[in-house]
Amino acid sequence: MSNSKPVYKVMDEKGRILIPKQLRAATGMNYGDIIKLTVQKGVVAAKKVDIIEVGDQSPQAVEAYVFSAVKTMEKQTLLSLAAQLIALIEEITRE
Repeated sequence: MSNSKPVYKVMDEKGRILIPKQLRAATGMNYGDIIKLTVQKGVVAAKKVDIIEVGDQSPQAVEAYVFSAVKTMEKQTLLSLAAQLIALIEEITRE
């Protein structure tokens, strides 16, 4: 894919762009993967990673970690986790 023509995309009003299927396939990116975004010399780079950097507790890193972990959980574990999260949300909204 590195020798192919550039791909141009228009950013939407929320700052999102779609990474075309052929680019995702060439890099092994799939739904739910953690993608690390960096900026170097004005260039944004996207790289699939398997682990969040140690110590990064930003909301974005935590969300990426949770989504990645959920992909490997068994159905019963997911249902239990969902029930616990719903109970926590209900508790928080009552306060």
